[in-house]
Amino acid sequence: MQELAKLDRIISREYPDCRRENLLVLDAATGQNALSQAREFSDVAKLTGVVLTKMDGTSKGGIAIAVQSELGIPVKYIGVGEQLDDLQRFDPDAYVAALFNTSDEEC
Repeated sequence: MQELAKLDRIISREYPDCRRENLLVLDAATGQNALSQAREFSDVAKLTGVVLTKMDGTSKGGIAIAVQSELGIPVKYIGVGEQLDDLQRFDPDAYVAALFNTSDEEC
């Protein structure tokens, strides 16, 4: 973490006017542990977004809501497979619709 903090300081010093992204990649299947990881990294460098991987698995990726609401860090991309094309921009409306989709549940 000290190395990350040092890199952050050097980049800020050398390129003060440059717009940059600090994205943290998190495994959506890790649940609340991902929130702890995001806290640790955000203490060291100003995170501008999160990339959630393994959103195609059994996990519903509830961490997306926790990271945004508790830390104010937006989810920017999601990984839904192993190919390059499987990295997609995060669509919050589609995410909420899928999260509450009950069409495959029995009544």
